[in-house]
Amino acid sequence: MIYDIKHLTIYEYGSSVTYSTCALRLLPRDEPGQIVYASRLDIEPSPMFTSERICFFGNRVTSITIGTAHRSLQVAARTSVEIDRAPPPPAAETPAWEDIREDTFAVASLDRESPAHFIHPSRFVPHYAPAAAYARESFPANTPVLEGAIDLMKRIHADFKYDPKATVVSTPLSEAFEKRHGVCQDFAHIMISGLRGIGLPAAYISGYIRTVPPPGQKRLEGADATHAWVSIWCGDEFGWIGLDPTNAILIGNDHIILAKGRDYADISPVAGIILGTREQDVIVRVDVVPRE
Repeated sequence: MIYDIKHLTIYEYGSSVTYSTCALRLLPRDEPGQIVYASRLDIEPSPMFTSERICFFGNRVTSITIGTAHRSLQVAARTSVEIDRAPPPPAAETPAWEDIREDTFAVASLDRESPAHFIHPSRFVPHYAPAAAYARESFPANTPVLEGAIDLMKRIHADFKYDPKATVVSTPLSEAFEKRHGVCQDFAHIMISGLRGIGLPAAYISGYIRTVPPPGQKRLEGADATHAWVSIWCGDEFGWIGLDPTNAILIGNDHIILAKGRDYADISPVAGIILGTREQDVIVRVDVVPRE
């Protein structure tokens, strides 16, 4: 499947901003099953400085500096990408979760794909005992690791309600867990906290998911949004496998990966500093359009 993606972010400020510097993580990367054909950023006002680098986790980061006074900032990311992922392995054939736990703590590599980076608490995913206890119910002794992760994913989908009004980016994991309400970011963080809490490495993935309209209805422009899910390490043989607790599905050709990190702090699409007003409104529109 080939997708054309437009991700538009607009900041409207309460007064003039004299200077801003931002780090943008809005351009997807090549990886197994995903090939980026073309990508570009259109920014208004035009930056006086732009550079791109690859961060430790392999994400594309564009740094910009704007030195002219402005009341709004508009960033449009346009990408064409092909997705052709191999199907996940049969869950029952993956190693027992206890073996994965032991292998994780014995790993010697510290490269970007190493599970060692994704086992410890992080900024948005602290150790939280209730989440670990919740996850442990999905992992009886000798359960294949992917079977347990799928069960946990399905339980989160059943027990938690998707509610965009319940949380904001800064809402603590513990609050979202107790409310049993939240959005994809919350569900991913909760699942990661539970997995790490029992010794299993889990990463936070940001990206997009194809929105399929109901039969007979036209697809709505702007109906898509940035999405978040989880990737769990299933050992050297099977590697990282993605699970989407918001939709209770494994990652397939309807998911486009934008960035990978320990939690949202590592992959925030737009982060930076401005000199000027503290008042701002943010508008985000995402369109994921499959080619005919």
